[in-house]
Amino acid sequence: MCAAREGRCGRRQRALLCCVLVAAWEAARGQLRYSVPEELPKGSFVGDVATDLALELAALGVRGARVVSPGRTQYFALHASSGHLVTAERIDREQLCEKEPQCVLRCELIVEGEMKVYAIEVEIMDINDNAPSFKNMELEEKISEMTFAGARFPLPKAHDQDIGTNSLQSYALSGDEHFSLSVQAGADGEKRPELVLAKALDREEAAFHELLLRASDGGDPARTGTARIRVAVLDANDNAPAFSQAVYTVRVPEDVPVGSTLLRVTATDPDDGINGNIQYSFPEISDKASNIFHLEPETGAIRLVRNLDFEERSFYELEVQARDGGGLSDTAKVSISVTDVNDNAPEISVRSALSEISEDAAPGTVVALLHVQDRDSGANGEVRCSLGEGVPFRLERALDDYYSVVTARELDRERASEYNVTVRAADGGSPALRSGAVLALRVLDVNDNAPVFAEARYSARLPENNAEGALVLTVRAWDADWGQNARVRYRLREGRLRGAPLSSYVSVQAETGALYALRSFDYEEVREVELWVRAEDGGAPPLSSNVSVRLLIADENDNAPQVLYPPAAPGSGAGVGAWGSASGAWSWAGVELAPRSAEPGALVAKVVAVDADAGQNAWLSYELAKATEPGLFRVGLHSGEVRTARSPLARDAARHSLVVVVKDRGRPALSATATLTVVLAESVAELLSELGSAAAPAEPAGSLTRWLVLAVAAVSCLFLAFLLLLLALRLRRWRRSRLPPPPSAGAALRGVPASHFVGIDGVRAFLRSYSHDVSLTADSRKSQLRCAGGSCCDTLPARPPPDEAAPLRGEDAAAHRAAEPDGLPVSAATAADPDSLPSRSLLSRCVASLL
Repeated sequence: MCAAREGRCGRRQRALLCCVLVAAWEAARGQLRYSVPEELPKGSFVGDVATDLALELAALGVRGARVVSPGRTQYFALHASSGHLVTAERIDREQLCEKEPQCVLRCELIVEGEMKVYAIEVEIMDINDNAPSFKNMELEEKISEMTFAGARFPLPKAHDQDIGTNSLQSYALSGDEHFSLSVQAGADGEKRPELVLAKALDREEAAFHELLLRASDGGDPARTGTARIRVAVLDANDNAPAFSQAVYTVRVPEDVPVGSTLLRVTATDPDDGINGNIQYSFPEISDKASNIFHLEPETGAIRLVRNLDFEERSFYELEVQARDGGGLSDTAKVSISVTDVNDNAPEISVRSALSEISEDAAPGTVVALLHVQDRDSGANGEVRCSLGEGVPFRLERALDDYYSVVTARELDRERASEYNVTVRAADGGSPALRSGAVLALRVLDVNDNAPVFAEARYSARLPENNAEGALVLTVRAWDADWGQNARVRYRLREGRLRGAPLSSYVSVQAETGALYALRSFDYEEVREVELWVRAEDGGAPPLSSNVSVRLLIADENDNAPQVLYPPAAPGSGAGVGAWGSASGAWSWAGVELAPRSAEPGALVAKVVAVDADAGQNAWLSYELAKATEPGLFRVGLHSGEVRTARSPLARDAARHSLVVVVKDRGRPALSATATLTVVLAESVAELLSELGSAAAPAEPAGSLTRWLVLAVAAVSCLFLAFLLLLLALRLRRWRRSRLPPPPSAGAALRGVPASHFVGIDGVRAFLRSYSHDVSLTADSRKSQLRCAGGSCCDTLPARPPPDEAAPLRGEDAAAHRAAEPDGLPVSAATAADPDSLPSRSLLSRCVASLL
């Protein structure tokens, strides 16, 4: 016994180990299998998915794991907080699987973040929740009284939807000694009850017999079902009906039209009359089969009353009974096989899908999980999947009927910012049925494109002397990226120009790319500016590109010609920019010698000029603007050569002054003048003699100017001295008036203010004593200024003796004026009347006389 126990323990351990290894193997393959009894309430525990698949609970919550079941009804759900698989609905095994020996429900666990799918199988275990039942609770059997003992009569079977030990196990009959029960086991193992006549019947003794048939299952506790059988005893019926076949077999396609006759069963009875009248029926039939098939009682034809569906059920086995009018019967089996027709298109279900993906996603990134299923079988259920052409994606089989849509190569948002990926599925039927699904996927931008300028090189012309802040040109750059990655900003690259930072010459607007000049350019200083502009996007990290900008300074006619020969001497006449001649003294510079014997066209001199401008603004032309003797000399238009136009004549002056105008071709044109002195002489000695005689008369003119300036300065000094003297006298008088009078002073003057002794008359007396004489002629080149000698002495008359009464202001001053001595003689042309000219007009009068 100990050995037996050890053997049983070893077998159990090995079986348990096998189960553990199988579970581990299934988990390693990404598949789980659980078993639960049916009829569990909603939310009941099925299995610990997180532990079995080694998934982290935090990852399940963040990545969005969910359970999906095929079909419309979802029987299971996942608790993200615990990782447990639980029931989502009450599960009835008999409704789902009927008599199938194994009822397995399949579902998939989808982890959204990882784009992974795990298969889960849950076996639904049967419980004894259904009792055996008869289709008809009241049965009636008709048996002739002539029937021999031992005759068997089939009874309707009881149905138990449970399976295994919970299904129907036994029958029992009670109620009468004339009958017994016999249970036969069919080829399929199904128990068939038969009523056995144990004792001959006598209608006169008992016309009816009441029996009770009980069916029991093997559950714990056992469930039972009963049916009452009423046996009617009939007169003699010698022959029972007999079917032509024990089993009728027919194969029909699932698309056979409703109302079609599938087959016809026939039975014969040699009796006559009512005993030979046969009626056909289904002694027992399931509810589903009764809704699909109809048996004509008179003809035995089996007609279709509802569409067949191979995917729902592919085989039906029916029992047909033929009963005559005497109560005798016979049974036969009808096997109906439904063949598949390609009537179901493939079904594509998107289990999980991304709505957007970054363009830098690595090839092989999963963007969607698809479940593809065809309810047909065989070739009709074989599905081929494909993607539309021209998309950077491919299909990969993930698990059984699952496919993954993955990236086949790197994406480029700039080529395609979104994709509508069409998934097509076609089965193997003829003709093939197809279906499709569209996945909308938006590509997110990554900063993988640097800004690109519209031109490879920019150039612009800017006229010199431009205004500060003038717009030079605008550079444009585009970025193929999107959003912030496509926002372009511009800036100058560091550089130097003429020792100064480049940014002090030009600037670029960061947003628009407009290039502005910060200072006025001079073509003569800077003729070309080379700079680089950088365009930078707003990505992280930013990308940039550079473009060369060439700025050409255009020349403006802002420089007048400059005469190099004849050289400009101090005081020489060289006017710039106008046609007018300049005044000044003659100079040795620019003096040329021309022989009187010169022939026409002889070269006398050449005016040489340059222009700092360029191009047309620097093209110079020469013209003779003024000449002492017109027609004697001419100037080359482009060469500036001064030549004789004719031979000099004896009457021509020895000295000639030529004014040559040099003009450029700018708009407006600028000019300069050059003055040449040409002396007609045969030798240098004659030239010097002529120049010497011409220079002598020039001295008086210069001397006259100098003397005029000195005269004006002298008069001004005299006037200032007079004012200072007058002020001193007034101060002196004022101080004396403040002192007490001496004792010898006359009493008549006591109380008279001292200011009354000097008045306007005193000033007038001073003015009368001042005279001057100016002589100025235009031909003498000299001026003379002569002042009277009395102007240097006291300008006030001597104080009268003390014994004489001084005239007071307001008295008649005629006597006082008569007593004054006559002044020095004054020139009648220049003497001023002291009564009519105020003292401050003296300077203006002197200046007017000098002028």
